[in-house]
Amino acid sequence: MIIPNNKRLLDCCRKNGVEVTYGRIASLKKDGSDRSRVQSTVGWNDIYVYVGDDSAKMVDELTPLEDEIVVNKTTDSVSLGTNYTQILHNMGIDTVIVTGVVTDQCVASTIRVLADQGFRVICPEDSCAAATQELHEAELRIMNVIYCTVLSTDETIQLIEEAAAQGTPAID
Repeated sequence: MIIPNNKRLLDCCRKNGVEVTYGRIASLKKDGSDRSRVQSTVGWNDIYVYVGDDSAKMVDELTPLEDEIVVNKTTDSVSLGTNYTQILHNMGIDTVIVTGVVTDQCVASTIRVLADQGFRVICPEDSCAAATQELHEAELRIMNVIYCTVLSTDETIQLIEEAAAQGTPAID
């Protein structure tokens, strides 16, 4: 469900001139030594993906277009240890739609950091997933209103289309 929802959201953003960026866990060093502790700790988070490997590619349906930015991260948040925040500021973006996996880890960490950095954040609940539905729903309840606005993919698309019809950049 989240891949088709993300695809619909990507198509809507692209059609309506909303900038699309990607964040992915990808080590810049072949041995993974640049990963943060949380990404290199044995257990569920023991994630090692080298940026040059096929395993670092996005799923076919969500492949970035040539001019879309892909930020490689070695932490849970795409904004920590990267130039992502500076890129958003340079492009005049102040609202960010965050989707992906895992809701209670990378998605939540990214949302919290972006909110702390002054961005408005939207999280389409059905364009994210966690290890369990219980964790997913609990994290969304915690983040909603304080750190982000939780909407459905359909509600987010409607917001984008309404802003585009009015010629206003309600979503950057």
